[in-house]
Amino acid sequence: MKVRFFIYGVTGWGMEVFWTGLGSLVRGDWDLSGYTYLWMLPIYGLAVFLEPLHDRIRLMPWVTRGLIWAAVILLFEYAAGWLLRHLLGFCPWDYSAWTRYTLDGLIRLDYTPVWFAAGLLFEKYHDFLDRFFVKQTFTWRR
Repeated sequence: MKVRFFIYGVTGWGMEVFWTGLGSLVRGDWDLSGYTYLWMLPIYGLAVFLEPLHDRIRLMPWVTRGLIWAAVILLFEYAAGWLLRHLLGFCPWDYSAWTRYTLDGLIRLDYTPVWFAAGLLFEKYHDFLDRFFVKQTFTWRR
């Protein structure tokens, strides 16, 4: 589980740097700067706990699964931002200045289609990890 936690965390970092770099391009910034926060490694790593959900919903239609993923990811993002805001006194991301479609600055509701697609991609990635890496099992050692 620790290995997958790290894999998901690093993958999330890479995707976020790529996404924010694309945002630079859209704004006309040709240096294509992308960024993330160190806090995001454990937040993205929590995707390991979504694997059982994927296993439970895999036979549902893709539209239903995408809607479930969008809702779950928005919930996770909100909860992580809320927790960081209460523990640190701030949240590293604040969408308030970017869009009016935000909830407390912690999530962007206009990103729902992005999270819909990201959830479906997560399913493929989870299956890839199951196929090409040893499944993690836990044993208690004395």
